[in-house]
Amino acid sequence: MSRKSRPSAFAPQNAHKSRFEPRGASRDGGGSGGGGSSGGRLRVSLYGIHAVLAAIENPARHIHAIYAASDQIKAEITPVLDSARKVGLTRPVITSVTKEALDKSLAKDAVHQNIALDAKPLPEIDVVDILQELREGEKATFVMLDQVTDPHNIGAILRSACVFGARGVIVQSKHAPDVNGLIAKTACGAVEHVPLLYETNLTRCLEKLKQHGFFAVGLDERGQVDLHHGPRYGRTVLVLGAEGAGLRPLVRESCDILMKLATFGPISSLNVSNAAAVSLYALCDKDS
Repeated sequence: MSRKSRPSAFAPQNAHKSRFEPRGASRDGGGSGGGGSSGGRLRVSLYGIHAVLAAIENPARHIHAIYAASDQIKAEITPVLDSARKVGLTRPVITSVTKEALDKSLAKDAVHQNIALDAKPLPEIDVVDILQELREGEKATFVMLDQVTDPHNIGAILRSACVFGARGVIVQSKHAPDVNGLIAKTACGAVEHVPLLYETNLTRCLEKLKQHGFFAVGLDERGQVDLHHGPRYGRTVLVLGAEGAGLRPLVRESCDILMKLATFGPISSLNVSNAAAVSLYALCDKDS
């Protein structure tokens, strides 16, 4: 696969598969004119205002239908649609639906904010594709998640990775969920910019990254170095483990250095998505 260009998102030219599977959506129907439905359910891939707006602006995203359940939300997304069309992106007209129709088409308790769309999945890429893009001496950061499986955590980490300029979030294929509407909603549009990279074996992936000049920084409460004051590397893989279990032994042993977050209050640990955000900020802090 090749990733020779990435205008505002990742758009491999020869990708052949996808990890984006819409949750709670019908696999029937669809089409470029106005989406599809089955048994009264809309075919929905993404929902939530930030996820939808980011998808509309992404040149790599092929959108079949856009559903809006209020005039206010229509007014909010219309200028973004107009701008996308002006730069040559094909975008469908908005289809008016009821809030009840969206509720019925999504998982229980999904917060859709009266907006959703049906889109073709983004192509899957892998770590090698991104490594091939890096120029000699170019700095880069990846996040690696060892058995972190909660969609809310993964979505939040994707958002932080996007904010702080990470090139991708690496997960193990066996344990991680597919990118679905819930992850995209929690990521607030970051799935259009930062790929979730599925690897079969995380230790082998770390070795591959090290061959390209990356240093593996494991976040571990047993680390002897405070992350904020620890060494900085031009190419870094921030490795985080599941809450409670932490990093598995082989993954921990594959890290070049173990660091910890210094804490000062009566609670000594953070949710993994919060730990990722704090760690990425520290690693990206130019003055640290």
